[in-house]
Order: sequence, then C-alpha cells, then structure tokens
Amino acid sequence: MSIAPVLLQQVDDIINRIAAEAILAQPGRDDGLIPAYSLLGQLCDLLVDHPDALQPPHNVREVLERRLDAAQPFDDESLAQLQHFAEHYPRVVDAMRAGKPVQYKEMKPAVAAAETPAAAPVRSGFTAPPDALMDLRLEENRELLTEFHSEAVDHLSQIEAALLQLENNPTDAEAISSIFRSFHTIKGVSGFLQLTPMHTLTHEVESLLDLVRNNKLALTSTIITEMLKARDALQALVGQITVALEKGELPTEIVPVGHLIVAVKTLAAGGNAVAPAVAQPPPSVAPAAPVPVAESAATVESVAPAEVALEPGGAPAAVAAVAQNGSANAMAAATKKSGGPSTIRVNTEKLDSLMDVVGELVIVQSQLQESARHLLDSNNSLQRNLAQVTRITKELQHTSMSLRMIPVKATFQKMERLARDLARDCGKKVSFSVEGEDTELDRTVVEEINDPLVHMVRNSLDHGLEPAADRLSAGKPEAGKVQLKAYHQGSNIVLELSDDGRGIDAQKVLAKAIKQGLVTEGQKLSEDEILNLIFLPGFSTAEKVTSISGRGVGMDVVRRNIEKLRGKIEIESEFGKGSRFRIILPLTMAIIDGLIVKVGEDRFILPTTSVKMAYRPAAETLSTVQGRGEVLDLRGKIIPLHRLHQKFAIEPKAHNPSEGIVVIVEFSGRTSGLLVDEMVSKQEVVIKSLGALMQGLPGVAGCAILGDGNIALILDPASLLSAA
Repeated sequence: MSIAPVLLQQVDDIINRIAAEAILAQPGRDDGLIPAYSLLGQLCDLLVDHPDALQPPHNVREVLERRLDAAQPFDDESLAQLQHFAEHYPRVVDAMRAGKPVQYKEMKPAVAAAETPAAAPVRSGFTAPPDALMDLRLEENRELLTEFHSEAVDHLSQIEAALLQLENNPTDAEAISSIFRSFHTIKGVSGFLQLTPMHTLTHEVESLLDLVRNNKLALTSTIITEMLKARDALQALVGQITVALEKGELPTEIVPVGHLIVAVKTLAAGGNAVAPAVAQPPPSVAPAAPVPVAESAATVESVAPAEVALEPGGAPAAVAAVAQNGSANAMAAATKKSGGPSTIRVNTEKLDSLMDVVGELVIVQSQLQESARHLLDSNNSLQRNLAQVTRITKELQHTSMSLRMIPVKATFQKMERLARDLARDCGKKVSFSVEGEDTELDRTVVEEINDPLVHMVRNSLDHGLEPAADRLSAGKPEAGKVQLKAYHQGSNIVLELSDDGRGIDAQKVLAKAIKQGLVTEGQKLSEDEILNLIFLPGFSTAEKVTSISGRGVGMDVVRRNIEKLRGKIEIESEFGKGSRFRIILPLTMAIIDGLIVKVGEDRFILPTTSVKMAYRPAAETLSTVQGRGEVLDLRGKIIPLHRLHQKFAIEPKAHNPSEGIVVIVEFSGRTSGLLVDEMVSKQEVVIKSLGALMQGLPGVAGCAILGDGNIALILDPASLLSAA
C-alpha cells in the first residue's frame, strides 16, 4: 500500500523524537517514559491503515504500558526495547518510502519467557498505583500549559455533557465517540507534558471507553458514575494548572487518582468497581470552582477566571498538534488548518476597560447632543454629523456589550450534573431537561447566578418532588420532571425552574411562619405574599435537617443574590401539581435601563426592572395608619408610601402627594409607593461606581453621568425601602 509523503514526514519526526527520549532515558528513572509512550501512541494512530508497519511500535508501546500500569520507571529490559526500536525502525520507514516490503528485526527479550509467564486477565484485586504530586515544570512549559489548560477545560465540559446524555441513552455512539476523543486528547497532551497523574488516569479511562466503543462492554450507570468521578479528578488537576498559571503557585496537594484507576480497571475487566476508601465530596454537594485545589469536586468553568473566550468553537486539534510537533508554533498552525471559527482569548480586565471607555464615549455623545440642542434646527450639517456619531456610538456600545456575553450552557450543565447526583442521593427518579442553553448573559451575571440556581435545584429535588410511591399513588409518573430554561423577555433574561412535584402548601407555609415568629397571628396576607415568605431568613418547612436541606439558609440567599444582580424572583405554585420559579435578570451589569425622576433640584435613577407603574394619586386614596405611617390605596390594596425627599433630606417641590408622582416599585415580593416631584425621562445609562469612600450607602447602587454632565444616583429600591 502506498503511503503519503506528508505521513512519512510525520512518522520521521516522531521517530526522531522517540530516539531523543531513548538517548536521555536511564534505568531506574521515569524521565521520558510517558513522552515515549505518548509518541508511540501517535505513531500507531498514524499507521492504523498500514498493519505491516504498525506491529513494532505497538509492541514497544505495550512494553512501556506495563511499566506505567505498575507505576514503575524504566528498567534495563524496557529501555533496551525502546532503544532497539529507535535504532532499527527508520529502516522500516525507508522501505515504506521506497515501496518495498517492510522487514523489522524484533529484539528478543533478555528474560526467558518461562520466568515471566503471561498472566491471565485479572478481574479483581488490582493494586492502586501510588498517588503523586503533579510536576508542571512551569517555567519551561508555561506557554504549552496555557494552551492545554483552555483546551482541557473545553474537553472536560464536553465529557460531562456527553456522560449526562448517555445516562438517558447509553447506546448513543456519537456521545461515546465524543468522550473517547476528549479523553484521548487530554491523555496525549498530558503525556507529552509529563503530567503523570492526569496521563495515567486518562489512559485507563480511554481503555475502558475503547471496550464500550467496540461493543465489548455494555455501558452501565456504574461505569458512567466512575467516569464522572474521573472527570472530577481531572478537573481538580486542571484547577492546579489554573492556580499555577494565574498566581505562579505550584501544586502542593496530591489529587488522589489511584483509587479511580483501580475502579476503572476493575470495570474494564468485567468486575464491579469497588474502589479503596478515599475522602470524596458527598454527592449532594454542588460542584465547586476549580481554582481552590483543596476544595472538593470541581466545576466546569468556561475558561480560566482571568480570561474569557470571545467566540465559541476553535480547533480541538490544536493541543494534539503540540503533542505531535512539540512547539507552540505548531499550535497556531493546527488552529489555522482546522478550518474552525477563529477565536482569541482576552483578559477580562481589558474587556472591562473597554466597557469603561465606551461608557465615557456614550456620556460625551449625550453631552454633545445636549450642548448642540439649540443649534440643530439651523445647522443641517451638524445635525447629520451628530446623528452619525450617535449611530456609531450605539453600535460600538452594543458590540462591546456582546463581548461580555457568554452562553448559560456551562451553568445549566452544572445544574444537570447536580440534579443527577442529588437524585441518586435522595433515591428519586428524575427526568431533568434544559432549554435555551445557548441564551447569552453578561459574564458577571453568569458567575453570580450559580449559587442561587444550586439552592433552587436542591430544593426542587428535595422539597418539590415526591418519593416514587407517593407519585404513583397520586397518579403521576414515577420519575419526576424538572425543567430549567432560559429565554429573553424584553430587555431582560428569564431563568425558569419548574417541576411537577407536590407544589407549595400555602397554609402550611403560613402556619410555619407564624410558629417561627416571622408573621404575626391574624395578619392577612395574599397567596403571593405567603409564597414569598419562603425567602425570609431562617424559614424552612423541612421536618428534619438533612444533608440537602432543612436549615433555613437557602432561599433567602437566593433572593439576596438575585437582588444584588438587580433582578427579581417570582413564584407560581399549585399544591399537588408543581411549582415554577422565575428569575428575571438584566442582560448586562454595565448598563442599566432606568427611569429618571426628580426631587427638588436633584435627579435620581430607578431601575425599570423594579418599577411597576407611575401615576398622580387622588387625595382620597391617601391616608395615615397609626404605627405604619402613610399608606396608599392602590386598586383596593393598601401599600406603604415613602417620600424620597425624606430619605436624602432634600427640599421637595411637592409636599402633597396628590401634587407629585408616586412610582410603584416592587422588591422581594412586596409593593411600595415612592413619592417624587416629577418623572424626567426613561433612558439607558452607564453605571459608575461611587468609589471606596461611599461604598455600601443604603439605598444607592451607584451613579450615572447624565447628558448635561450632572451626576444622578442610581437607587436600589430593595435596600432603600427595607431600611425604611
């Protein structure tokens, strides 16, 4: 069979690199063992269609594989085999180039076969290899580690998504192949970089996957669980690389992988995985960020915290090219050849700086328009130029905002994994589905929304879904349904979590709130107000404290975190049929859609997400209630009325509410009226920080520079009215 010149050149390159490793290697040391093993694997991949030339590298690779499996360095025999191969295999390449029959003289083992009988396949009793600290060789490998890190994060994300997909469809060949490719890539590059714990673990998982892929082993839930554990261990190892690259701190803790290797080997041998006892995070614990290496489990983060990918996609072959060609230049070449969409990774500080500059440009453009207002009617040229500047500024603003936007897919994937682990922990059958995972949201919002979603998913599975027996007796399917979806609604994004569980018993919630002293006896509350009691600190309807819930420190954190993002949460629930939680968030944290109001000579900005309506109240709807202050009758519902001028000690123009404007705001499920003198306009404004000296002012979220150059405070209705 003819062989392409390009392929021959690649084979030559690999042989030369194997020869270099063989020269430097020494018996009793493992330097060069993993790189040689990885290079032989690449050679086997290249020669898969040339079986006559494939056998020699395959045989030597098996010799090295046995050393790796036993966690042993080179011995005289294995090193001699490698050196013999490096010396004689170039003749095989020459024969292939000339189109002649391949002849290779195998080296006879120095040890008699009788002394090393071939062992029968072992089905149990594997010994765990000793766990070792990962040696990054940071100074010499920094550039390659940076590229490998970003690729590995993507692969780990793909592995988790595909494994969760296989949970529902174990015969999905494409998902199995995707996982195999990801583990294979991580194995190859980690071998090249001599990241021993990572390489040995991925090698064993790849071997197990190869059996599954070739239909020699049926994929079971046990196998999927072990692969997820292996993926989590790899994430912890990648987390150590993250810390090293960002802070220059080399790994100081060993990530245990030996017990996982034993479990995977046992499964591959057809046994049941019973791994040695190792401290593991409980299944109900949500995956944590990978940076603190000492923390349990690991989360798939889209990129290292210091970077953000501007475009999805890229070239999965890039890191594999480094393992094959051994240079960062090869990385760039592989990316170029891949034909995928070109991407670039940019430090998020640069993006934030860009947003600040664009924000300043927006302010200056507004000031120009304000300054030229009286000239526009008589100067058509100025009018055209200003309109052009406005159009370009708006376009630049939207483009720079889009650079901060990332899909919620990674966050949704974490919730899917969490639901799977919790379902196993609770002993419940759960069908978890996601929708709208490609919806994009501001990077800051995506980072902050993780904790609220974790609490909500935990509550949905623990409180919401009934045990299988209860569901069957209620005429429901045995498996509960939980759905998480994202969609746009105006200038906001909505994250919605729904289940078909038992729903919320409003009367039970009210009784519990009264018992806990959170509500006074006889206080009349609407159903919405009762449902919102679950967000009060310390409130819990759980009968007993478990590892999942019952301590009353969940939903109040949810609401607090969401309000910190200038969002709000709504509940719909029907007892016996299920619940729906809707989180409404702004698309970006850098720009706010605000309602500008005026009190005296000062202007304030209210986020439109908190504003329900604004109107001039009739005198007969206003009254004062002893102990509660001023109240307003809003369509039959009594709500408190607050005067904004009193909060900031300002002299107003309208002392009588019927002469001013009442803005109806909603926060934490409660509705209040805010008295101002007049409404000025509604517009997008760029949020500015107040600086360190004025941080934490109650009721103030920041400030904005208006078109006339004056500063207006951006109000936070939740803290402003809670303080009142």
